[in-house]
Amino acid sequence: MYRKIISFLEEWKNSPYRKPLILQGARQVGKTYSILEFGRTHYDNVAYFNFETNPKLNETFEESISPDYLIPILSHIAGQTIVKEETLIVFDEVQLCERALTSLKYFCEDAHEYHIIVAGSLLGVAVNRTKFSFPVGKVDMKTLYPMDMEEFMLALGEDELVKQIKNCFRTDTPMPAALHDAAMDLYRQYLVTGGMPECVMQFAQTKDYILVRHTQDTILASSLNDMSKYNNLNELKKTRLVYDNVTVQLSKRNTRFQYKLIKKGGRASEFENATEWLCLSGIVSQVYKVEQIRKPLENYRDIDAFKIYVSDLGLLCAKKDLPAADILYMSDELNDFKGGMAENYVNVQLTINGYNTYYWESDRGAEIDFVIQRDGQIIPIEVKSADNTRAKSLKVYMDTYKPAYAIKLSTKNFGFDDHKKIVPLYAAFCI
Repeated sequence: MYRKIISFLEEWKNSPYRKPLILQGARQVGKTYSILEFGRTHYDNVAYFNFETNPKLNETFEESISPDYLIPILSHIAGQTIVKEETLIVFDEVQLCERALTSLKYFCEDAHEYHIIVAGSLLGVAVNRTKFSFPVGKVDMKTLYPMDMEEFMLALGEDELVKQIKNCFRTDTPMPAALHDAAMDLYRQYLVTGGMPECVMQFAQTKDYILVRHTQDTILASSLNDMSKYNNLNELKKTRLVYDNVTVQLSKRNTRFQYKLIKKGGRASEFENATEWLCLSGIVSQVYKVEQIRKPLENYRDIDAFKIYVSDLGLLCAKKDLPAADILYMSDELNDFKGGMAENYVNVQLTINGYNTYYWESDRGAEIDFVIQRDGQIIPIEVKSADNTRAKSLKVYMDTYKPAYAIKLSTKNFGFDDHKKIVPLYAAFCI
């Protein structure tokens, strides 16, 4: 299956400023597959080392972390000669070996000719919770997310439809009605399947939602297992409480996250470490409110007002045990959840595209779902789960801040009207 990360890895390989690369991301997003596929097609050979399946590897790094010492030993372990420029060295689950992570500093300084990529599922947690000697300034870093809507459609063989969507987005011209309807069907299938590569592959091969849901449940169980592995018992309970409550709060009309809804009398001081753990592990992300629409938006965020979205739509639906048919046909029983689900979907697509997302509220309660910096401009984004796109809040924002244009995401076809770029939900990946 095509992953956009391959283009990034090609640029990394060919860059004269290349440093050892840390590829981080949540479990099961395809880090190992993408690295090995890249190595297979771009190098003579791959020397792969997994610190989870081979715990004795740690002993190799206890004596010394000098590349001159490590390379001969790693070549012996891998059963193949590690050659400068021609071999891709891969350290997987590197969060389990602190000294392997530290060794990247010396590969950068003393052995630049060796190409090395390390991957870790809970690097953010490990680095923040233990005394890791992190090789600051000596590594390149990239986060891999679940597959976005474009990758999902390509996995299903919809290459021509993707080209048509990109063209209509660029020109603001409506899609032919039949293609628009087909793309909306694919959008709803994506909501059920999500972007975990194993789930997408199973769906592409079988179209079996029951099989996909089983895989999603397994991934959710792995996440719970990680929580218990990297948390003490007290923090574990809090982390699970927050995680369970995220999906509940997405069903509310006001999706701003409130600690008091986790349990009676809940406070930030009690649950903020648990929230941080979930963010660092890549399971969820926080979207903060901005108090002023000025650059840089990061300077004006309100650290006490935020929303929390999960990183994968399929896991969200599995966590809430939503039947596939209810989502595919947008059952009225989901009315309370449709808005939060559409917002979560858009946040996933924007995050994958590298945006830092924020939201905005006026003093009188008008709210803009997302505010981003795009092409040097601050752009508001309004999200509607259906074709009822009348947005009073967006009018308030535009009257107040006079943006160059706004983006309205809904089930409506492409268009441009009154300084508003109309974008169907399935095309959010184009932004």
